[in-house]
Amino acid sequence: MGDKDLISQQEARDAVEAAHGAASAVAKFDQARIDEICGAMASAALADSARLGKLAHEETGFGNAEDKKEKNRFAAEDVWNYFRGLRTVGVVSETDSIVEIASPRGVVAAIIPSTNPTSTAIFKIIIAIKSRNTIVLSPHPSAARCIAETARVMREAGVKHGLLAEAVICLANSTIDGTEELMRHKKTAVILATGGIGLVRAAYSSGKPAFGVGPGNVPVFIERTANIEKAVSDILTGTCFDNGTICASEQSVVVDGPVSDKVREQFKAQGGHFLSSSEADTIAKILLTPQRTLNPAIVGKSADFIANLAGVSIPSGTRCLLADCGGVGRDFPWSIEKLSPMLAYFVVDGIEAGANRCEEVLKFGGMGHTAGMHTQSRDAAIRYANQMPASRVVINSPTTHGAIGLSTDLPPSMTLGCGSWGGNVTSDNVSPIHLMDIKRVAFETKPVTRLVSASAKADRPAVSSRLIPKREQIAAIVDSFLTKKLAEVPKEQPAAEAPPTVETPVKTVIHELRPPSDNGSGREPVDFVSEADVRSAVEKGVKIYITPKTILTPAARDLGEEKDVFAKA
Repeated sequence: MGDKDLISQQEARDAVEAAHGAASAVAKFDQARIDEICGAMASAALADSARLGKLAHEETGFGNAEDKKEKNRFAAEDVWNYFRGLRTVGVVSETDSIVEIASPRGVVAAIIPSTNPTSTAIFKIIIAIKSRNTIVLSPHPSAARCIAETARVMREAGVKHGLLAEAVICLANSTIDGTEELMRHKKTAVILATGGIGLVRAAYSSGKPAFGVGPGNVPVFIERTANIEKAVSDILTGTCFDNGTICASEQSVVVDGPVSDKVREQFKAQGGHFLSSSEADTIAKILLTPQRTLNPAIVGKSADFIANLAGVSIPSGTRCLLADCGGVGRDFPWSIEKLSPMLAYFVVDGIEAGANRCEEVLKFGGMGHTAGMHTQSRDAAIRYANQMPASRVVINSPTTHGAIGLSTDLPPSMTLGCGSWGGNVTSDNVSPIHLMDIKRVAFETKPVTRLVSASAKADRPAVSSRLIPKREQIAAIVDSFLTKKLAEVPKEQPAAEAPPTVETPVKTVIHELRPPSDNGSGREPVDFVSEADVRSAVEKGVKIYITPKTILTPAARDLGEEKDVFAKA
């Protein structure tokens, strides 16, 4: 491990400790104060949305500054306005029988990608503080500066309104080892992971609650009743927005046969360019790396850039490249998620065939994410959606904008869960709701009565009251037994305490922990340790001797390891 990795790991540990210290204070803020802080941070990010978008484009080379400005605006304005009135403090919901009380989770570990760096940072900071958590951001190394600047702008605005500076921390030395240390730290409460599939898997294997997102590879079906001109316009708007860097952007178009010619004409009229078979094969060679993964050199690049990189000539003003695709899978590079303004083009016959092809595309690389459809039949849309292994099915709108909640009524979000299809814990658009624990106070509404049937009573054997000893009889028997035992104790041994009588309460005997010896041998191990046992040992300055079979409560384990209280028997 190099020095940079070690520095990154230590920085992550220090950041979590600082954020954890601030979390206890933030958790005590009332709703008015939380909303004032979040409003100030959102306003600061909105005011700087253009500058931050330009910084992101210049640093990463992805997309374009104007679209990144719009994503920043969406995260700072639309997201905040949607959740502004959400109660996140104290009682958040109440009926006669159930009262729901919100609790923050603690430190949020937020992994920020390079494709949507500033907008994702804005979004995650807002939803973390809105739910009374603190947050540590781990930026993608290729977008570290613009993410750090976004965090600084929002932190300073929050501090002016009473937020602790340690509530929003951005790591300056971001490495894989540092990010893993951040996710595994015992004081990290929850992970928001946006990035490559390897990083998301690492988040889920960290042992912490994690909200990760999977790849998109979004297919969209144009059914024969669709408004063709609008459908093509929406698809180009979605796949070209910020050069396709949002994971919900359209990646494949599946067209109902009877309208395929009209669809082609509209694509050409609106800036789409259909490649010849040989041109499509040439570009396919730069789509993938030798390991058959997406080539990062084309991610977030324009159609003109990609064509020039492949040595293919295209008309001036081309917005999107399209290629007729013969199938889905490893032998068809155009069927992968391309994250750029490039579309695979399929022609099918009918709704059933269209849905089957879209399902095939999702199963190849976008399970659980998003699908789209353009149709004038609500029933057809619902039947199509029922078949899709997707958490969001966007109808008659760009999937890019519809999935994140900009053009639909879905909760606005920059983190889109893919459900069990994509190996994610949720299929929701992630929001402040996911960063709170809700405790429920439940009042009895259905009294429990224990009725013994007449037959059960009849079958029960009768018990004579004469056979039940009285309290005085039991006490006399115990006294007699203990007297005989005490008489058997050798005289040279210390006298035992007088046995308890009926009038003398029985004392609970607690085994005092023994102080450690030089070699630790001969110490009696304990079977169970609670947090109270650990605190008692710390106060007395003694060790607790344990074995692999000793049961430790989670709180006892964390505190005991922190205070170095445990010793092996």
